[in-house]
Amino acid sequence: QVRLVESGGGLVQPGGSLRLSCTASDNFFGIYLMGWYRQAPGKQREPVATITSGSTNYADSVKGRFTISTDNAKNTLYLQMNSLKPEDTAVYYCMRAGGYWGQGTQVTVSS
Repeated sequence: QVRLVESGGGLVQPGGSLRLSCTASDNFFGIYLMGWYRQAPGKQREPVATITSGSTNYADSVKGRFTISTDNAKNTLYLQMNSLKPEDTAVYYCMRAGGYWGQGTQVTVSS
């Protein structure tokens, strides 16, 4: 059973930055597709960014503002979020291929 633990969420003003982290419990980090999803109140969970073998994909709404990356030595996935907007407010979830999800971390963008 793979365990994913997210951290780094919080309250930030519009235009600010946050970095989310997701640490995996297994030693096969970097082999599988991993990504970040988010779910805003009343909306479906949606993909934000994914990474596999160094190849990345981003939702159109975050391109140029968010960056997904990994530190394989630390079994950690990151999401650097810059120029945050109120519409980025959501619970952000880390995902690993195979149906593994973290518990989620709240990101609130508000003045």
